[in-house]
Amino acid sequence: MTIAEKKQQLVAQLAALTNSQDRLAYLVKCGRQHPPLDTAFKTDAFRVEGCLANVWFVAESVEGRCYFETDSDSAIVKGIAAVLCDFYSGHTPEEIASTDPSFLDKFGITQHLTPNRRNSLAKIWGKIQTFAASAKCEA
Repeated sequence: MTIAEKKQQLVAQLAALTNSQDRLAYLVKCGRQHPPLDTAFKTDAFRVEGCLANVWFVAESVEGRCYFETDSDSAIVKGIAAVLCDFYSGHTPEEIASTDPSFLDKFGITQHLTPNRRNSLAKIWGKIQTFAASAKCEA
């Protein structure tokens, strides 16, 4: 599935939810359904700095495509991170660079997050961008 198709699918899922409470519940559900990160990665080396909740992020590049895994001890943060990681996983650095997550703004997700959770969203996006840029340089 292309990143444009993934975006279209995610937009349709979020648009079907009629209010911010339903959208936050969707994020929590995504977090609960997302497989936990292996405990070997739940170390300071993989911890996302600057997040109030514990958030771990693992990235790898395989055959020119980026893959991301995440976990958190906060249900909403884990859901946000899972949605972003699932959305961008399997795509090239160029595709990632050309599609920022600002399309989520129109669904009010970021507006209804606490400042600390918005910060986590920005930190995860920053990690994805940084990794994709470095993977592009290596290709």
